[in-house]
Amino acid sequence: MATSTDVPNSQRLTSILEDIWTWVKKVPPVYPVFIVVLFIVSQLNPNFATINGVTSFLRRSSPLAILAMGQLYVLASGGFDLSQGSLINLTTIGSALIIYGNPEDAFISITVMLGIGIMVGLVNGFVVSYLKVPSLIATLGMLLLLKGGGLYWTGGAPKGYLSDNFRFFGRNYIENIPVIGRFPVAGLIFILLGVILSVLFHKTNLGKQILAVGDNPKAARLSGVKVKKVRIIAFIISAVMAVIGGILLGGFGGVSIEAGEGMEMLSVSAAVIGGAVLLGGKGSVPNVAFGALTLEGIISLLNLLGLPKPYRDAVQGVIIIGAVAYTAIRSRKRD
Repeated sequence: MATSTDVPNSQRLTSILEDIWTWVKKVPPVYPVFIVVLFIVSQLNPNFATINGVTSFLRRSSPLAILAMGQLYVLASGGFDLSQGSLINLTTIGSALIIYGNPEDAFISITVMLGIGIMVGLVNGFVVSYLKVPSLIATLGMLLLLKGGGLYWTGGAPKGYLSDNFRFFGRNYIENIPVIGRFPVAGLIFILLGVILSVLFHKTNLGKQILAVGDNPKAARLSGVKVKKVRIIAFIISAVMAVIGGILLGGFGGVSIEAGEGMEMLSVSAAVIGGAVLLGGKGSVPNVAFGALTLEGIISLLNLLGLPKPYRDAVQGVIIIGAVAYTAIRSRKRD
Protein backbone atom coordinates (compact mmCIF):
# COMPACT_ATOMS: atom_id res chain seq x y z
CA MET A 1 0.00 0.00 0.00
CA ALA A 2 1.46 3.36 -1.04
CA THR A 3 2.05 5.93 1.65
CA SER A 4 1.35 9.64 1.35
CA THR A 5 5.07 10.36 0.99
CA ASP A 6 5.39 7.95 -1.96
CA VAL A 7 3.11 10.03 -4.18
CA PRO A 8 5.06 13.30 -3.84
CA ASN A 9 8.33 11.39 -4.38
CA SER A 10 6.90 9.82 -7.52
CA GLN A 11 5.71 13.18 -8.77
CA ARG A 12 9.11 14.73 -8.01
CA LEU A 13 10.88 11.96 -9.95
CA THR A 14 8.51 12.41 -12.88
CA SER A 15 9.12 16.17 -12.84
CA ILE A 16 12.90 15.66 -12.81
CA LEU A 17 12.72 13.22 -15.72
CA GLU A 18 10.54 15.65 -17.67
CA ASP A 19 13.02 18.46 -17.01
CA ILE A 20 15.89 16.26 -18.18
CA TRP A 21 14.02 15.26 -21.34
CA THR A 22 13.18 18.92 -22.04
CA TRP A 23 16.87 19.81 -21.72
CA VAL A 24 17.91 16.87 -23.94
CA LYS A 25 15.50 17.99 -26.69
CA LYS A 26 17.15 21.42 -26.68
CA VAL A 27 20.62 19.96 -27.34
CA PRO A 28 21.47 20.37 -31.05
CA PRO A 29 21.66 16.92 -32.72
CA VAL A 30 25.15 17.62 -34.07
CA TYR A 31 26.73 17.08 -30.64
CA PRO A 32 25.47 13.54 -29.92
CA VAL A 33 26.12 12.61 -33.56
CA PHE A 34 29.66 13.93 -33.22
CA ILE A 35 30.23 11.82 -30.10
CA VAL A 36 28.80 8.69 -31.74
CA VAL A 37 30.91 9.13 -34.90
CA LEU A 38 34.11 9.64 -32.94
CA PHE A 39 33.32 6.64 -30.74
CA ILE A 40 32.87 4.40 -33.80
CA VAL A 41 36.05 5.71 -35.43
CA SER A 42 38.02 5.14 -32.22
CA GLN A 43 36.75 1.55 -32.09
CA LEU A 44 37.94 0.92 -35.64
CA ASN A 45 41.21 2.76 -35.08
CA PRO A 46 42.31 2.78 -31.41
CA ASN A 47 45.09 5.28 -32.19
CA PHE A 48 42.39 7.82 -32.92
CA ALA A 49 41.44 7.93 -29.22
CA THR A 50 44.96 8.91 -28.14
CA ILE A 51 46.05 12.51 -27.56
CA ASN A 52 48.16 12.43 -30.73
CA GLY A 53 45.19 11.03 -32.65
CA VAL A 54 42.87 13.77 -31.40
CA THR A 55 45.34 16.59 -32.14
CA SER A 56 46.03 15.17 -35.61
CA PHE A 57 42.29 15.03 -36.25
CA LEU A 58 41.94 18.63 -35.11
CA ARG A 59 44.76 19.75 -37.41
CA ARG A 60 43.12 17.94 -40.32
CA SER A 61 39.66 19.32 -39.55
CA SER A 62 40.56 22.95 -38.88
CA PRO A 63 40.56 24.21 -42.51
CA LEU A 64 37.08 22.79 -43.15
CA ALA A 65 35.77 24.15 -39.83
CA ILE A 66 37.10 27.63 -40.63
CA LEU A 67 35.58 27.42 -44.11
CA ALA A 68 32.20 26.30 -42.74
CA MET A 69 32.08 29.13 -40.19
CA GLY A 70 32.66 31.62 -42.98
CA GLN A 71 30.07 29.91 -45.17
CA LEU A 72 27.54 30.25 -42.34
CA TYR A 73 27.62 34.03 -42.61
CA VAL A 74 26.52 33.82 -46.25
CA LEU A 75 24.00 31.03 -45.65
CA ALA A 76 22.43 32.87 -42.73
CA SER A 77 22.00 35.94 -44.93
CA GLY A 78 20.10 33.85 -47.48
CA GLY A 79 22.85 33.09 -50.00
CA PHE A 80 25.54 30.60 -51.01
CA ASP A 81 29.25 30.99 -51.60
CA LEU A 82 30.45 28.45 -54.17
CA SER A 83 33.73 30.28 -54.82
CA GLN A 84 35.45 29.12 -51.61
CA GLY A 85 37.14 26.07 -53.16
CA SER A 86 38.61 27.97 -56.10
CA LEU A 87 39.81 30.71 -53.77
CA ILE A 88 41.64 28.03 -51.75
CA ASN A 89 43.29 26.81 -54.98
CA LEU A 90 44.32 30.34 -55.88
CA THR A 91 45.72 30.89 -52.38
CA THR A 92 47.97 27.84 -52.46
CA ILE A 93 49.31 28.24 -56.01
CA GLY A 94 49.50 32.05 -55.79
CA SER A 95 51.42 31.93 -52.51
CA ALA A 96 53.87 29.41 -53.98
CA LEU A 97 54.53 31.69 -56.96
CA ILE A 98 55.04 34.76 -54.77
CA ILE A 99 57.26 33.00 -52.23
CA TYR A 100 59.14 30.63 -54.55
CA GLY A 101 60.96 29.19 -51.57
CA ASN A 102 62.02 32.60 -50.18
CA PRO A 103 60.97 32.77 -46.49
CA GLU A 104 61.12 36.58 -46.50
CA ASP A 105 58.17 36.72 -48.90
CA ALA A 106 55.89 34.45 -46.84
CA PHE A 107 54.04 37.20 -45.02
CA ILE A 108 53.89 39.32 -48.17
CA SER A 109 52.11 36.44 -49.90
CA ILE A 110 49.68 36.06 -46.99
CA THR A 111 48.90 39.77 -47.11
CA VAL A 112 48.39 39.67 -50.88
CA MET A 113 46.11 36.63 -50.65
CA LEU A 114 44.02 38.17 -47.86
CA GLY A 115 43.68 41.28 -50.03
CA ILE A 116 42.54 39.13 -52.95
CA GLY A 117 40.08 37.40 -50.64
CA ILE A 118 38.59 40.72 -49.56
CA MET A 119 38.25 41.77 -53.21
CA VAL A 120 36.59 38.47 -54.15
CA GLY A 121 34.10 38.81 -51.30
CA LEU A 122 33.45 42.42 -52.24
CA VAL A 123 32.76 41.52 -55.88
CA ASN A 124 30.52 38.58 -54.88
CA GLY A 125 28.56 40.78 -52.49
CA PHE A 126 28.28 43.64 -54.99
CA VAL A 127 27.02 41.39 -57.79
CA VAL A 128 24.46 39.75 -55.50
CA SER A 129 23.33 42.92 -53.70
CA TYR A 130 23.39 45.58 -56.41
CA LEU A 131 23.08 43.63 -59.66
CA LYS A 132 20.47 41.28 -58.12
CA VAL A 133 22.19 38.16 -59.45
CA PRO A 134 21.32 35.03 -57.41
CA SER A 135 24.24 34.07 -55.19
CA LEU A 136 24.43 30.58 -56.71
CA ILE A 137 25.02 32.06 -60.18
CA ALA A 138 27.28 34.89 -59.01
CA THR A 139 29.60 32.69 -56.95
CA LEU A 140 29.57 29.94 -59.58
CA GLY A 141 30.86 32.54 -62.04
CA MET A 142 33.50 33.60 -59.53
CA LEU A 143 34.45 29.94 -59.05
CA LEU A 144 35.13 29.60 -62.79
CA LEU A 145 36.92 32.96 -62.94
CA LEU A 146 39.27 32.10 -60.08
CA LYS A 147 39.85 28.59 -61.39
CA GLY A 148 40.66 29.80 -64.90
CA GLY A 149 42.74 32.70 -63.61
CA GLY A 150 44.74 30.44 -61.35
CA LEU A 151 45.44 27.95 -64.13
CA TYR A 152 46.48 30.77 -66.47
CA TRP A 153 48.78 32.22 -63.78
CA THR A 154 50.56 28.90 -63.27
CA GLY A 155 50.40 27.64 -66.84
CA GLY A 156 48.20 24.71 -65.83
CA ALA A 157 50.61 23.15 -63.34
CA PRO A 158 51.72 24.12 -59.81
CA LYS A 159 54.91 26.18 -59.76
CA GLY A 160 57.06 27.66 -57.05
CA TYR A 161 57.62 26.54 -53.48
CA LEU A 162 56.06 27.25 -50.11
CA SER A 163 58.60 28.18 -47.47
CA ASP A 164 58.72 26.51 -44.08
CA ASN A 165 57.51 29.64 -42.25
CA PHE A 166 54.45 29.71 -44.52
CA ARG A 167 53.76 26.02 -43.97
CA PHE A 168 54.21 26.48 -40.22
CA PHE A 169 50.54 27.44 -39.80
CA GLY A 170 49.21 24.32 -41.44
CA ARG A 171 51.52 21.52 -40.36
CA ASN A 172 53.40 22.52 -37.19
CA TYR A 173 52.61 22.07 -33.51
CA ILE A 174 53.13 24.11 -30.38
CA GLU A 175 55.33 21.87 -28.27
CA ASN A 176 55.77 21.21 -24.55
CA ILE A 177 52.20 21.92 -23.49
CA PRO A 178 51.34 20.45 -20.06
CA VAL A 179 49.20 17.27 -20.08
CA ILE A 180 48.62 17.11 -23.86
CA GLY A 181 52.25 17.57 -24.92
CA ARG A 182 51.64 19.46 -28.18
CA PHE A 183 48.83 21.27 -29.97
CA PRO A 184 48.44 22.03 -33.69
CA VAL A 185 48.89 25.63 -34.77
CA ALA A 186 45.98 25.12 -37.20
CA GLY A 187 43.77 24.07 -34.28
CA LEU A 188 44.74 27.19 -32.34
CA ILE A 189 43.89 29.39 -35.34
CA PHE A 190 40.56 27.56 -35.68
CA ILE A 191 39.69 28.13 -32.02
CA LEU A 192 40.67 31.82 -32.10
CA LEU A 193 38.67 32.44 -35.28
CA GLY A 194 35.78 30.45 -33.81
CA VAL A 195 35.67 32.73 -30.78
CA ILE A 196 35.88 35.89 -32.92
CA LEU A 197 33.23 34.73 -35.39
CA SER A 198 30.95 33.52 -32.57
CA VAL A 199 31.10 36.87 -30.79
CA LEU A 200 30.56 38.72 -34.07
CA PHE A 201 27.62 36.51 -35.05
CA HIS A 202 25.88 36.07 -31.70
CA LYS A 203 26.80 39.14 -29.66
CA THR A 204 26.82 42.06 -32.10
CA ASN A 205 24.29 43.87 -34.24
CA LEU A 206 25.96 42.50 -37.38
CA GLY A 207 24.96 38.95 -36.49
CA LYS A 208 21.40 39.99 -35.71
CA GLN A 209 21.20 41.90 -38.97
CA ILE A 210 22.54 38.94 -40.98
CA LEU A 211 19.87 36.69 -39.49
CA ALA A 212 17.20 39.33 -40.12
CA VAL A 213 18.26 39.68 -43.76
CA GLY A 214 18.20 35.92 -44.25
CA ASP A 215 14.84 35.54 -42.58
CA ASN A 216 13.03 38.38 -44.37
CA PRO A 217 15.07 40.95 -46.34
CA LYS A 218 12.08 43.24 -46.96
CA ALA A 219 11.18 43.41 -43.28
CA ALA A 220 14.85 43.91 -42.41
CA ARG A 221 15.08 46.81 -44.85
CA LEU A 222 11.96 48.43 -43.44
CA SER A 223 13.38 48.13 -39.93
CA GLY A 224 16.47 50.08 -40.94
CA VAL A 225 18.93 47.31 -41.77
CA LYS A 226 21.30 48.14 -44.63
CA VAL A 227 20.65 44.87 -46.45
CA LYS A 228 23.16 45.36 -49.26
CA LYS A 229 25.97 46.32 -46.90
CA VAL A 230 25.25 43.36 -44.61
CA ARG A 231 25.32 40.89 -47.50
CA ILE A 232 28.61 42.30 -48.80
CA ILE A 233 30.18 41.95 -45.35
CA ALA A 234 28.95 38.34 -45.15
CA PHE A 235 30.61 37.49 -48.48
CA ILE A 236 33.85 39.21 -47.45
CA ILE A 237 33.99 37.19 -44.22
CA SER A 238 33.38 33.97 -46.18
CA ALA A 239 36.13 34.79 -48.69
CA VAL A 240 38.66 35.74 -46.00
CA MET A 241 37.96 32.46 -44.18
CA ALA A 242 38.55 30.64 -47.50
CA VAL A 243 41.96 32.30 -47.84
CA ILE A 244 42.89 31.33 -44.27
CA GLY A 245 41.69 27.80 -44.97
CA GLY A 246 43.84 27.80 -48.10
CA ILE A 247 46.90 28.89 -46.12
CA LEU A 248 46.37 26.01 -43.69
CA LEU A 249 45.76 23.47 -46.46
CA GLY A 250 48.83 24.69 -48.33
CA GLY A 251 50.88 24.31 -45.20
CA PHE A 252 49.50 20.85 -44.57
CA GLY A 253 49.54 19.40 -48.09
CA GLY A 254 51.83 21.62 -50.13
CA VAL A 255 51.20 23.23 -53.53
CA SER A 256 48.33 21.80 -55.54
CA ILE A 257 45.96 23.13 -58.17
CA GLU A 258 43.25 20.93 -56.61
CA ALA A 259 43.79 21.77 -52.93
CA GLY A 260 40.31 23.25 -52.60
CA GLU A 261 38.46 20.99 -55.03
CA GLY A 262 34.94 20.41 -53.69
CA MET A 263 35.64 22.26 -50.42
CA GLU A 264 32.78 24.69 -51.03
CA MET A 265 30.29 21.81 -50.98
CA LEU A 266 31.91 20.31 -47.90
CA SER A 267 31.57 23.65 -46.10
CA VAL A 268 27.87 23.84 -47.02
CA SER A 269 27.45 20.23 -45.86
CA ALA A 270 29.16 20.97 -42.56
CA ALA A 271 26.94 24.01 -42.02
CA VAL A 272 23.80 21.98 -42.74
CA ILE A 273 24.92 19.21 -40.38
CA GLY A 274 25.45 21.97 -37.80
CA GLY A 275 21.81 23.03 -38.15
CA ALA A 276 22.14 26.01 -40.50
CA VAL A 277 19.06 26.65 -42.64
CA LEU A 278 19.83 26.90 -46.35
CA LEU A 279 17.22 29.59 -46.94
CA GLY A 280 18.78 31.76 -44.25
CA GLY A 281 17.65 33.23 -40.97
CA LYS A 282 19.08 30.59 -38.65
CA GLY A 283 22.50 29.30 -37.65
CA SER A 284 25.06 28.95 -34.89
CA VAL A 285 28.83 29.28 -35.25
CA PRO A 286 29.69 26.66 -32.57
CA ASN A 287 27.16 24.22 -34.03
CA VAL A 288 28.56 24.68 -37.53
CA ALA A 289 32.11 24.21 -36.24
CA PHE A 290 31.07 20.90 -34.70
CA GLY A 291 29.24 20.10 -37.92
CA ALA A 292 32.58 20.37 -39.72
CA LEU A 293 34.28 18.18 -37.13
CA THR A 294 31.45 15.65 -37.45
CA LEU A 295 31.72 15.62 -41.24
CA GLU A 296 35.48 15.13 -41.03
CA GLY A 297 34.85 12.28 -38.61
CA ILE A 298 32.37 10.70 -41.02
CA ILE A 299 34.91 11.00 -43.85
CA SER A 300 37.50 9.29 -41.63
CA LEU A 301 34.98 6.56 -40.84
CA LEU A 302 34.21 5.95 -44.51
CA ASN A 303 37.93 5.79 -45.27
CA LEU A 304 38.44 3.24 -42.47
CA LEU A 305 35.60 1.17 -43.93
CA GLY A 306 37.45 1.16 -47.25
CA LEU A 307 34.62 2.66 -49.30
CA PRO A 308 35.68 4.06 -52.70
CA LYS A 309 35.17 7.76 -53.39
CA PRO A 310 31.87 7.41 -55.35
CA TYR A 311 30.30 5.64 -52.37
CA ARG A 312 31.70 8.25 -49.98
CA ASP A 313 30.17 11.02 -52.11
CA ALA A 314 26.83 9.20 -52.15
CA VAL A 315 26.87 8.80 -48.38
CA GLN A 316 27.71 12.48 -48.00
CA GLY A 317 24.72 13.35 -50.19
CA VAL A 318 22.42 11.20 -48.06
CA ILE A 319 23.73 12.90 -44.93
CA ILE A 320 23.06 16.36 -46.36
CA ILE A 321 19.52 15.47 -47.45
CA GLY A 322 18.83 13.84 -44.08
CA ALA A 323 20.18 16.85 -42.15
CA VAL A 324 18.13 19.30 -44.22
CA ALA A 325 14.99 17.18 -43.83
CA TYR A 326 15.50 16.86 -40.08
CA THR A 327 16.02 20.62 -39.68
CA ALA A 328 12.90 21.35 -41.74
CA ILE A 329 10.75 18.92 -39.74
CA ARG A 330 12.05 20.25 -36.44
CA SER A 331 11.38 23.86 -37.48
CA ARG A 332 7.86 22.96 -38.62
CA LYS A 333 7.09 21.35 -35.27
CA ARG A 334 8.25 24.46 -33.43
CA ASP A 335 6.04 26.65 -35.62
